[in-house]
Amino acid sequence: MPNKTKIDYLGEAAVVLKNNDRGTYTQPAFGLYPHQWLWDSCFIAIGLRHLDIERAKMELLSLLRGQWHNGMMPDMIFRDEPRYRPERDHWRSWVNPFSPSDISTSGITQPPMLAEAVVQVGAKMAWPERRQWYKLMYPSVLAFHEWLYHERDPHKEGLVLQIHPAETGLDTTPPWMAELHEHLMPLWIRVIEKLKLDKLISLIRNDTKSIPLEQRSTISESLAMFDIQLRLRRKSYDINKILDHSLFTIEDLSYNCILIRANTLLESMAKSIKEEIPEDLASQIEKSHKAFEELWEPYSGQYYSRDFVTHRLLKTPSVATLLPLYAGCISQERADKLVKLLENEHIFGTAYPVPSVPPSSFWFNRKRYWQGPSWVNMNWLIIDGLKRYGFKEYAEALKESTLEMVEKSGFYEYFDPLNGSPAGAANFSWTAALYIDLSKIK
Repeated sequence: MPNKTKIDYLGEAAVVLKNNDRGTYTQPAFGLYPHQWLWDSCFIAIGLRHLDIERAKMELLSLLRGQWHNGMMPDMIFRDEPRYRPERDHWRSWVNPFSPSDISTSGITQPPMLAEAVVQVGAKMAWPERRQWYKLMYPSVLAFHEWLYHERDPHKEGLVLQIHPAETGLDTTPPWMAELHEHLMPLWIRVIEKLKLDKLISLIRNDTKSIPLEQRSTISESLAMFDIQLRLRRKSYDINKILDHSLFTIEDLSYNCILIRANTLLESMAKSIKEEIPEDLASQIEKSHKAFEELWEPYSGQYYSRDFVTHRLLKTPSVATLLPLYAGCISQERADKLVKLLENEHIFGTAYPVPSVPPSSFWFNRKRYWQGPSWVNMNWLIIDGLKRYGFKEYAEALKESTLEMVEKSGFYEYFDPLNGSPAGAANFSWTAALYIDLSKIK
């Protein structure tokens, strides 16, 4: 269609969401992503609120059916159909006594975007309805945050740890992959690499049947993540057993940024409905702001993820560098330093920002999953942070370049940060949803 208007693109985005609608939730994309993912549904609800508020509410309510009895929100809720039984059997969430008895989930979590989504959806309601919405969702959001600090901050230091790269949402992000390659790659995978058997293994991968191999994680990284998941399953996803012998636990920068912002939103929800945040959780939330500053590295002027055991900063750059803006807990002076990175073409100032890895990085690959491409959801988070720190011109510029990138190439999973060309899955739900939201917000 020549000379498309904004209305045309918004209509196409709505069609993507409609086609991916599974009734009570929205799948990320047809074929490759048939299940419900935690932060995907949160981003999707943020877009759906502009189209159908009741459907947006349902998107988030459907996440609660997978919440574990201890408060954990799993990253995946599996579709209950016979053809997906192998995936359910692979995870075997039922080995943990806290998992739901009537639904199969994964055994790990994902970034805690739920509070953000609840507040964003609530913002489209009049106050009486919003109050009821908060009252409905607050107990589950609260339980999730309490679980995070109880199980994932065992030393009560203020930062939470992650036990699998997929928990970050940025699955193959370089800070995690660097640790895998340098210290923790299983011997059997190194043997496969040495014998050059990886091409044979690629033939049985589901993701590369529809998406080119060079746009997905490498064979060794995929196998390593599979190996980690098996080890977690053998320990019944029991955090005490996992931490007893774990060599791969990281206090991820992006995850903790999202949690800190989510804490602020949880507190706002509680105040709105006249609830008190439990004392233990309130204490942990307060510690988070102070502990977060331990992730700052003054020489480079950036924040980094940290090894949980040694407290060693993992100085491998990624888009997480900019997420402290979204967290909202850093000083204006440090926010100024981070924003300057958006101006540098060798770091984040590409033609179509924000690259998931700076072009100057050893890890940069312009179309490989979380190792170079620009993602609309990360841009959304950064735009939100820029606005709240007063960088309105930067926020507007990033919003416009993000919309242009999607209009140029379509509603894809991710994009080449140098020329905006598409990569990953087509008709991707959160790209469509956040295109709608970015088009609507001022």
